[in-house]
Amino acid sequence: MGKLIRLGFGWLFVGVGVVGLVMPVLQGWLLIGIGSMLLAPEVPFFARLVARVERRSPRIRRFLAGLRRRLGHRPGESRS
Repeated sequence: MGKLIRLGFGWLFVGVGVVGLVMPVLQGWLLIGIGSMLLAPEVPFFARLVARVERRSPRIRRFLAGLRRRLGHRPGESRS
């Protein structure tokens, strides 16, 4: 059940983020980023995207590492 909720919210955030790219009141990139983080453990495309962003930005990598530590998520671990 948790996997379905994560996938549902992930795709919801990505979808609303895409709409937010053309609407000035929504923060499209932020919502797409949140959706990507939610989908990364289950969808290989988003896992590669998040890994690429982490490689390019040490600041984001540190932030995500701290977030994963607080949430108890280990790198490479798929949640079901």
